[in-house]
Amino acid sequence: MPARLDRLPWSGFHNRLVAALGVAWVLDGMEITIAGAVGSVLQDRRTLGLSTVEVGVTGTVYLLGEVVGALVFGRLSDRFGRRKLFILTLGLYLIANGITAFSPNLAFLLVFRFLAGAGIGGEYSAIHSAIDELIPSHYRGRVDLAVSGTYWLGAMIGTASTYVLLNPDVLPVDVGWRVGLLIGPLLGVVIWTLRRRLPESPRWLLMHGRQEEAERTTAAIEEAVERSGRPVPPVDESRAMEFRPHGAPSYREIARVLVRDYPRRTILGTTLMISQSFLYNAIFFTYVLVLSTFYGVTPQDASKYLFAFALGNLAGPLLLGPLFDTVGRRAMISSTYIVSGVLLAVTAWLFKQGALTATTQTLLWSVIFFFASAAASAGYLTVSELFPLEIRALVIALFFSVAQGFGALGPTIFGALIGDRAHPHPVRLFYGYLFAAAMMVTAGLVALVLAVNAERRSLEDIAAPLSTRDAGR
Repeated sequence: MPARLDRLPWSGFHNRLVAALGVAWVLDGMEITIAGAVGSVLQDRRTLGLSTVEVGVTGTVYLLGEVVGALVFGRLSDRFGRRKLFILTLGLYLIANGITAFSPNLAFLLVFRFLAGAGIGGEYSAIHSAIDELIPSHYRGRVDLAVSGTYWLGAMIGTASTYVLLNPDVLPVDVGWRVGLLIGPLLGVVIWTLRRRLPESPRWLLMHGRQEEAERTTAAIEEAVERSGRPVPPVDESRAMEFRPHGAPSYREIARVLVRDYPRRTILGTTLMISQSFLYNAIFFTYVLVLSTFYGVTPQDASKYLFAFALGNLAGPLLLGPLFDTVGRRAMISSTYIVSGVLLAVTAWLFKQGALTATTQTLLWSVIFFFASAAASAGYLTVSELFPLEIRALVIALFFSVAQGFGALGPTIFGALIGDRAHPHPVRLFYGYLFAAAMMVTAGLVALVLAVNAERRSLEDIAAPLSTRDAGR
């Protein structure tokens, strides 16, 4: 069955799958963009009257929610299935974020931002598992990068909306930011109905001994491809494998796989995920604060700069993604991390010298994150394809959680480095940028040594499922 799924040509079924599942990144992109954009607005006494540090804390709490959600729902996804969890986690996000829009104070805001983050964190492990297990192997790299890159499509939607919603000439100051938080739930309701029509992963069904259901699901996918007018090639019989249902492994087995069986891959995944998470969360959550503190950009005008920044981030995974399936994982992962780190260090020096304006700062950041966005997406691709089927969702959750645990410190640290409008600290911020740049370059060098040539290979060839090991006993 894995070989039958991997040999399929691209079809309308795969388009629907990517559209329905990839929306998690769109929603997260909108959430973080809107949260970053409204940071200055929430400091207004007519809203919640938050300090700069409190604005940073709201971002940190959202990211911590993602960590908890990823761990809890990642484990449940391996135990109860991809489909059930990507429906449940989206529902949690919709409800929690809708309630967040009515926050009367900081404490209320923090509680429901945490719950909304938990829903999105659970989404990551469930959807990446489902996408990797259902997408043909020769498309997996570019699709994973494109899906992760849609985060920035969400950022662009969020940016466009805040340009109107945060304009006091259009909506009152204390109304616009609340309306902005309702955009994600409205979009999510539409996508939630599409997800209910998606199948469970046949690979997951096999792991849990539901082979008849796995056969029906695989046959239905093949029929959907044929109906789209794409010829289905014959199956290579030599690709047949024997499974003995294993079920969800214990935590002891998971630790053994990570530490004993694949220690190099564990080091690689940890390094890639921590570096990109710290970079993104530190810079993006404080993006508007930097523009307003050092360049005097108003919240409504900041939306135009955010849009250009998001466009560069969206273009990176889309344009560079196919190279991950052709040039290969090792070359592309290492180069995107190293190039983005070097460019950030150069930009940081120009910032310290006072040589930049709001426009040139944004243009340089757009170029940096053209590469950094592809690098970050490659981090998610790496941890989702390098470990056995039975622990895929939880492993994604573990790496994501470790990364976000470090990344969650970014907004608070950089918020303190920035200072306030009366006493900005460009030199301190310069050293913060240098630290983030060094992390990215280090991760690129690690990838150059430890990355796995996983391009165009079956998931089962990259990491043998525990179920096939049991079958050989």
